[in-house]
Amino acid sequence: MNMTIKGQRNIRLRLSSCPDSSAFLFVCGCWCSWSIPSTFLLLFLSSQPPFCVHSYPTPTAASITTNTTNPPTPPLNSTEAAVRDYHVDSKIVIALSVSALFLILVLISMMGFFTKLFRIKKLRRRSTNQVGVTVDQNTKHDDGCSVKRYSWDDIERFTKNFSQVIGSGGFSNVYLARLADSNHGAVKIHVGSDRLNKVFRQELDILLRLGHDNIVKLLGYCDDRDEGALVFEYVPNGTLQEKLHGRSEERETVLPWGSRMSIAFQLAQAIEYMHEKCTLHIVHGDIKASNILLDQHLNCKLCDFGSAKMGFSSAVLPPSCSSSSPSPSRMKQVMIGSPGYTDPQYLRTGIASTKNDVYSFGVIILELVMGMEAFCPERGQLLTSIAGPMLNDIAECEAIKVAEMVDPRLATDFDLEEARAMLSISALCLRQSPILRPSATQILHTMKDKISFFSLLSSSQKNSPLSK
Repeated sequence: MNMTIKGQRNIRLRLSSCPDSSAFLFVCGCWCSWSIPSTFLLLFLSSQPPFCVHSYPTPTAASITTNTTNPPTPPLNSTEAAVRDYHVDSKIVIALSVSALFLILVLISMMGFFTKLFRIKKLRRRSTNQVGVTVDQNTKHDDGCSVKRYSWDDIERFTKNFSQVIGSGGFSNVYLARLADSNHGAVKIHVGSDRLNKVFRQELDILLRLGHDNIVKLLGYCDDRDEGALVFEYVPNGTLQEKLHGRSEERETVLPWGSRMSIAFQLAQAIEYMHEKCTLHIVHGDIKASNILLDQHLNCKLCDFGSAKMGFSSAVLPPSCSSSSPSPSRMKQVMIGSPGYTDPQYLRTGIASTKNDVYSFGVIILELVMGMEAFCPERGQLLTSIAGPMLNDIAECEAIKVAEMVDPRLATDFDLEEARAMLSISALCLRQSPILRPSATQILHTMKDKISFFSLLSSSQKNSPLSK
């Protein structure tokens, strides 16, 4: 019996000899549910006098001797012993209460946050999938013109159930449309798939940010179904590809030299607008003759922004970053563009930049001056490979050699020095290193400095009513 009492008292002595034990147990409990506040609590408690479990005083030799002569007092029952031996410090109660209250508040806040987030996503999903005729103003171009949202029934009615195809691409078709105001339009339909739906959304987002005379104008769109629809203004005079390289029966006349120079200047203005005047810089990524529309006055209208990049999204990883031998699907995603127009540096690295469009512009100049296609499938030759050796010293080249490079269909209806200047600009745009290529603004300055026709054209555009 004496040994039992001694053991109990020894336990009490050990607890009382470690005044930080209860603080340690408390902090461990709080840390699981309140990690950061418990750190500050620990610092607070460590600066205060330690608290501990109340125990009997340390036994002396006299008390032990007395216990050997007198019989021990009968032990109290468990409830009375607990009340007598243990005293809970008020700081423990306060700290536990604060911890529990804080944990409850955190849980309530998290539940409210996720509930609100779920409601926002649900509302966005409803607005995206909403069906119905919505011809009121939904959004605006950067130039302030409104863009309308149509239902799929509207699209079918405008196109007469897609009866007349006026253009086609790899993943889309373009149909002639008669809009509600009786004007003609062009409706581009994207083939439905998850990947192409993302392409549609990206193209729509970019088009809503554009507003330039030399970029095709977006009038409306429809996103009711998987097949996204974009409604554009109708540009009636075909493409530059058809005017330069179409069959003889498709070409009424040879495209005049003055019109070719105007198209080059207007295209440079459109590129400068995308690269340097938009809030988020835009890389078109697929500038080519078939993506340059011509109106009734042979004014340039750049179209097809399905491959465009905007802002920081213009930087994509090269194929070698993902694996040593990229899969075909990866190659398709990176190596976009058209043969003869795509920057070789982009094909090697997979990194898109504004200088990719500058390279494509240099190829367009060669087509306008020489009258040849960027890539000839029959001969398997690139126009840049044919003209490359002659472009190296075009500034000092003899006049007769410059004349030989000009489209023979023009005969003598061109200006020799203008042709030399345009070929010199093309040589700058086609440099192998993108860093050495000029920007669109530098290209426009060079055009105005070397060719007086462009200075007159620029001043006439500033004085026109459309530019005011």
